[in-house]
Amino acid sequence: MKNVSFHVLRVGMAITFIWIGVLILEDPEGWGMGFVQPWALNFLIFPLKTIMLAAAIFDILVGIWLLIGRFVWLAALLGSAHLVAVLIVSGINAITVRDIGLLAGVLALFFDTFSFTAFRSKINK
Repeated sequence: MKNVSFHVLRVGMAITFIWIGVLILEDPEGWGMGFVQPWALNFLIFPLKTIMLAAAIFDILVGIWLLIGRFVWLAALLGSAHLVAVLIVSGINAITVRDIGLLAGVLALFFDTFSFTAFRSKINK
């Protein structure tokens, strides 16, 4: 897939991660209270605002990493894990259903850039 469509997906995902990170930074408590399910709040070891600020910074870093285009597989893997966590603590509803599409996009980037053959050969040594 390393043609124009790969770069469109990579840059589009990068912009999305950066943009959502900036939006969360503007109102971390609003995002947290609006999207984190009440049951998930019981498991937090840090204040919700702190976790949302960390999530915002994480999103921005993943976005920058995708934009740079080096080790895309690792940025996509981290972004995928983050989106899975978001879906778990937010639930799937009319708003978060878009995260399924974002998850599919970063998984596509991961599977296109990760070398499973090289990984297997390193494990088998």
